[in-house]
Amino acid sequence: MELTTILALSIVLFLTVYILLSWSRLNRYKSLPPGPTPIPVLGTPNYMDLREYAMKLPKLSKEYGSVFTIWKMSEPMIVLCGFETMKDALINHAEQFSARPIIPVLDNYSKGYDILGQRWRPLRRFTLALLRELGMGKRTLELRVLEETKYLTQAVSETGGKPFNPSMLLSCAVGNIISSLLFGEQFDYQDEKLHEIILCTARYMNNLSTPLTTLCNIVPVLLKIPFIRNKVSKDFTYIEKLVTKSMQHHKETLNPKSPRDYIDHFLLKIKEVKHEMDPDFCDTSLVMVTVGLLVAATETTGSTLKFMIMLIAHYPDVQAKVQQEIDEVTKSLRPPEFMDKPQMPYTNAVIHEIQRVLDFTPAPQFHAVTEDIKFRGYTIPKGATVIPFLSSVLMDPSQWETPEVFNPGHFLDEDGQFRNRPAFMSFSAGKRVCLGENLARMELFLFFTSLLQKFTLTLPPGTEPQDSKWLNLNKFEILASGEICAERRSIPK
Repeated sequence: MELTTILALSIVLFLTVYILLSWSRLNRYKSLPPGPTPIPVLGTPNYMDLREYAMKLPKLSKEYGSVFTIWKMSEPMIVLCGFETMKDALINHAEQFSARPIIPVLDNYSKGYDILGQRWRPLRRFTLALLRELGMGKRTLELRVLEETKYLTQAVSETGGKPFNPSMLLSCAVGNIISSLLFGEQFDYQDEKLHEIILCTARYMNNLSTPLTTLCNIVPVLLKIPFIRNKVSKDFTYIEKLVTKSMQHHKETLNPKSPRDYIDHFLLKIKEVKHEMDPDFCDTSLVMVTVGLLVAATETTGSTLKFMIMLIAHYPDVQAKVQQEIDEVTKSLRPPEFMDKPQMPYTNAVIHEIQRVLDFTPAPQFHAVTEDIKFRGYTIPKGATVIPFLSSVLMDPSQWETPEVFNPGHFLDEDGQFRNRPAFMSFSAGKRVCLGENLARMELFLFFTSLLQKFTLTLPPGTEPQDSKWLNLNKFEILASGEICAERRSIPK
């Protein structure tokens, strides 16, 4: 036989065996939730693009219900939709849904030494306790944020009321807070190092959902190709080098009796467990966890703030009411403080509603089940990937009176007092709820109220306000390219 004939027959034989094995595997998954019929070998590629989840998954939910299956090649991925289903999984069955699947691109960076990997429990427990010790949720950290609001409002005032894109200023403010916690370091807003951190974290987050990254997660062998591996890891590598350099400096200047920040405390923990055979706390886990915290805190909170001030400019009546409440509580004598939050129910409602309609993470980090579980009439096998589709909770018509409309009344009772809504899951829920939720809540409240106390935010001249349907547009394009005017208020005496 000719070589080409042998090669062709080998390929045909391989594909035939692979397809038969795939169908055999599918046959073993008969008790899975329903879903679109997968293509042998390929699965359901039409539904694997992270950028398209917000458009495609609601349609599948209407057809197959609140629990359905899509396929990454021959691996099932269970999608959860709606508040009741999400609550049942992430809260009522929190332990069973607490695992994470291996995401090849992320695992290529961390090798499991991060809060997302297999060592997540001790690393998360330590980090949460340490962030509290460093001031998260306490007055000490609030004073740090309040100090940063002065720099932010000063930078905004220097725009002189002219149109400007607020992205970098807001990211600088947020980036300085997390940098002070992690590295004990704060930057001037013009510092090129801070700008590079912000740009790299933004590119890194965007890179997680690009077609190339999606393809590498589906076909991990592609990461063996140096060009592809370098391309998907470029921005991560920059941040990793930055953190590694800071770690080395901290090692050289560490005073065990007076730890300065997160890295110092982590280095002391490493010394404490160095006798263990396979410690969870090592240089690698320090770098990986610190990178994760830096990226998440800078990009997520920064982007939320950008959207908050862009949206409030479209609703001048809402903005005026928030400003009136701020003035009444502070008597126009001092900046707003976090302790004012209970006395500002309308402002609190506006902040929550903006987060709801922003829907920053339609499908956050995937989960996986820790054991075979009977869930809502179906059997989900141990290790199966689970996609908690948070958009379906934040827009669930059974939980929100007007889900498609920006309406602060969603968070106000009949007496105009703030009310919590169980379906507000912007920070996810259960054992994997956002680590920095308390820090993010404090930052959003203090930065937002400080800006509105001193400025009236308006759209540039000639810009037409969008109606309520604008919420269905690509919000991130608005964030990236939108401009705003900050006109200094004359604060009532």
